[in-house]
Amino acid sequence: MARLENLSVLVIEASQGMRAQLRTMLDGFDITGVQFAASAGAAIRKLRERSYDLILCEYDLGEGQDGQHLLEDLRSKHIIPLDTLFIMISSERNYERVVGAAELSPDDYILKPLTPGTLYARVERAAAKRDAFLPASRAMVAGDIQTAIDYCVAAETEHPQHQVDFMRLRAELHADQGQVQQAETLYRKILEIKPIPWAYLGLARMLFLEKRFGEAQEILEPLAGQGSYYLDAYDLLARTRAETSSPQEAREVLASAMKLSPHRLSRMREFGEISIKAGDYEGAERTLQEVVRKGKHSEFRDPEDHVRLIKAQLMQQRFGEAEATIRDLDKTMAGTPAASTCSALARGLLHQCSGDREAARQDLARAVKAAREDVTLPTSLKHELIKACLDNQLEAESSELVVHILRHAADEATIESTRSILRDRGREDLSESIEQRLHTEVKAYIATGAEKAQAGDYDGAVTEMMNAVRTMPGNPHVLFNAALALLRHIEHNGWNERFAAQARTLITRTRRLDPANPRLDAITKFMQGLVRKYGIRASAMSTTAKPPRSLFPG
Repeated sequence: MARLENLSVLVIEASQGMRAQLRTMLDGFDITGVQFAASAGAAIRKLRERSYDLILCEYDLGEGQDGQHLLEDLRSKHIIPLDTLFIMISSERNYERVVGAAELSPDDYILKPLTPGTLYARVERAAAKRDAFLPASRAMVAGDIQTAIDYCVAAETEHPQHQVDFMRLRAELHADQGQVQQAETLYRKILEIKPIPWAYLGLARMLFLEKRFGEAQEILEPLAGQGSYYLDAYDLLARTRAETSSPQEAREVLASAMKLSPHRLSRMREFGEISIKAGDYEGAERTLQEVVRKGKHSEFRDPEDHVRLIKAQLMQQRFGEAEATIRDLDKTMAGTPAASTCSALARGLLHQCSGDREAARQDLARAVKAAREDVTLPTSLKHELIKACLDNQLEAESSELVVHILRHAADEATIESTRSILRDRGREDLSESIEQRLHTEVKAYIATGAEKAQAGDYDGAVTEMMNAVRTMPGNPHVLFNAALALLRHIEHNGWNERFAAQARTLITRTRRLDPANPRLDAITKFMQGLVRKYGIRASAMSTTAKPPRSLFPG
């Protein structure tokens, strides 16, 4: 049985009376490390300051975010660490809301009235499972994914009650490393043990990544037919339909999911965007208005939501409504990242649609200037800006944005989607000329880096190779050579944790982009040999791994 007295706990509860009741219960379990937050915003501020072993969160938090939206933000923004337990407590029995909260996979969902016995049993069960997974968690936080995978293999025998859960975590780790075929094999083995729906869903995800859309669809359609139990199946089925058929069919799938769970913001955004592509501008406007309304209560407000809404309004020539949305963006989103870019882009789109091309060009030029100063600007916004600039003959500005994307693209999909935008507007030549220029720069960096390494100047070699990475971060050949330069530096000059962390990250990115690269196994063994040579413990290594969806699956 898990020991609870040493747990650190954050209680998120708007009601003072319920906070007092939970404190009494936790005191009865000898848990004394308890802190409280009365709202989602207060909770996020506390969670940014420190981590907790357990979060007990009331679903109904009064004005602003509810527990579901808070959990969605915490997961999507990686605010809580892998080994933090999240238990939702609620008197909410509304079917849609219960389903919506459950699909975000809290570690438990407890309905009121709450008794000390119920709370203790559920916390003890969750903590016991957490303890079984902790060695994997620590290895993952250290960036030592292979050790985490090896532990899962051993733990399947040591903790037979969690066998398929450890197999699931292994599959997620392989998938996160770009080892899609290994993950696919594991999901198939799980299904041989038991026909578990989440394993079918995991298998479908791997097939989707391998672009085997027809096979993925054959798995997803029956899963979606089970209704509310596996809503993620609807989301993935919608993406396969978007790849293989029409936006309208994808929209119909998401509409079915939203009937069952209508409050998840990420799905609402996707539904709004795909409704625009399908030509349902009125439906897109209704959904995106709700996204904007709900998003205002989030600590992670996104001004891009306003841009999506404005696009839907402009497609209906609802210029007055679009102007009102721009005013709301300026009023409520001031000071948030990308707000100035979004405001200038929105005004440019409005002027373009209303026929004032000169005003549109001025606004879009302002948007590009603002984008240049915002290193966090999402690629989706840059794509919108590129399209608008090309539509308004701002070639220099669109070229600048394309260069910025190609220099910082984290994967081939981003590069391909950028090329697609230029192809659709008859400017494939622009993409080719920019990419050729970048390739020339990279070749020069790599050649100089190789010369410096041969001359024993390993500092200089690392500098040149990292310049190449900054020029083309989505090129697996560049990433691999930079990782090798970092490891050669460690081999000859001694252990350097910062270089080791960078090398691990570059190897992981190379594996995701080019999983069939025959040199990956060799460079991984090279790095493991250096770790052994210098006696580095996993617990002393830095965080580099992106966590899977859930540490304690099941």
